[in-house]
Amino acid sequence: MKKALKWIGLVLGLLIGLMLLVILAGYVLGGARLSKTYSVAPEPLPPLTDEGSIERGMHWAEVLCVECHAEDLAGEVVFEDASLGTVNGSNLTTGEGGAAAEMTDQELGTAIRHGVDHDGRGLVIMPSAAYWYLGDEDLGAILAYLRHVPPVDKEWEEPEFSFIGRVLIGLGLFGNVSAAEVIDHDATRPAAPPPGPTSEYGAYLARIGGCWECHGDELNGGNSPDPASPPAPNLTPGGHLGEWSQSDFFTAMRTGIEPDGEEMDAKFMPWEGIGQMTDDELRALWLYLQSLPPLEDAIEEPVE
Repeated sequence: MKKALKWIGLVLGLLIGLMLLVILAGYVLGGARLSKTYSVAPEPLPPLTDEGSIERGMHWAEVLCVECHAEDLAGEVVFEDASLGTVNGSNLTTGEGGAAAEMTDQELGTAIRHGVDHDGRGLVIMPSAAYWYLGDEDLGAILAYLRHVPPVDKEWEEPEFSFIGRVLIGLGLFGNVSAAEVIDHDATRPAAPPPGPTSEYGAYLARIGGCWECHGDELNGGNSPDPASPPAPNLTPGGHLGEWSQSDFFTAMRTGIEPDGEEMDAKFMPWEGIGQMTDDELRALWLYLQSLPPLEDAIEEPVE
């Protein structure tokens, strides 16, 4: 009996030791991931200052930016958990503490497209893997708007993670917290298609909107990087979207209400931003989704 207890104690001690090593390794790796720096070659951007470009930039800001940076683009809390940490959406204006006041257009462009701050650090929870596909004209328009949006003086703390948060990041349980880790910073960017109600332009909108991040590589369903998020549904005609009409799609994107009366949670599905798209843009997105091969659901949706 004593011998058995001795072996049980030894095994438990080894397991506890191994667990502590895994935790320590996760903490070290998490810190390394958060502090990693990147070198990105500056990209020339068109200096857009005309009224049309500024209006176009405001449109893109409403679609892509306000979700994390607030309607006035002065920033807001994006993620806050007492046990894990806090991440703030930064102030993008030319006010005190604003990115547009402290960074050049090229630096802002690198932050948006590559997820790399002006000091070389990877930005946290910045969807640059999608924004990397932004065409020069669209990115230039966004930068033009940031220079003209009313300045707001507001400074935010840098992202801060607890010991547990760093461990989970190091172990990869939060996915790619920094898009800079997965972007091929030297790759040639595909040209943006001409705007219009076409499937090709819809594919571009889906790409910069980051649909693949949650809905999977083939858009037939997936899991969001946010562990609190429910599975993302199948967007191909093989899923429940195949039963929708274009009018249903427009209504869902503009109101957050699906044809069956189900309300989409804006915390996980950014319909409020998508709903700011023009009719032609929504039609293009719809045409693209309808052009996909009908695939079976990759993720089984929870039963209510």
